[in-house]
Amino acid sequence: MKKEHFIPFISDVYFAIVVTLSLLYRIEARLDRVVQSIQG
Repeated sequence: MKKEHFIPFISDVYFAIVVTLSLLYRIEARLDRVVQSIQG
């Protein structure tokens, strides 16, 4: 793979990983609140 093609690939993969992790973190925080309200 040429260097010109490698850098955009890395940036796309890195962006996807960051978005996924941030969404998972937000969903986990909301689920914790839901569980706490159910347990009361």
